[in-house]
Amino acid sequence: MEKHLNHYYGSTKFTAKADDWELFVSIECDNLDQARSIERHIKRMKSQKYLENLKRYPEIVGKLKSKYPSHK
Repeated sequence: MEKHLNHYYGSTKFTAKADDWELFVSIECDNLDQARSIERHIKRMKSQKYLENLKRYPEIVGKLKSKYPSHK
């Protein structure tokens, strides 16, 4: 998030223009591969309700971590 706030990714892309990023939910992952898999899953859902449920129901995070286990 710090990189977004400091425009690390440039300033021409849609999300790069925003300067009011706030952390909504944090999921601690075992490694980068697991984190990317979970992030892709969440983005594919394209649902505000799903994001709200991630925050409201922590068991969803557990299910995601089980679905996308870390491969050490």
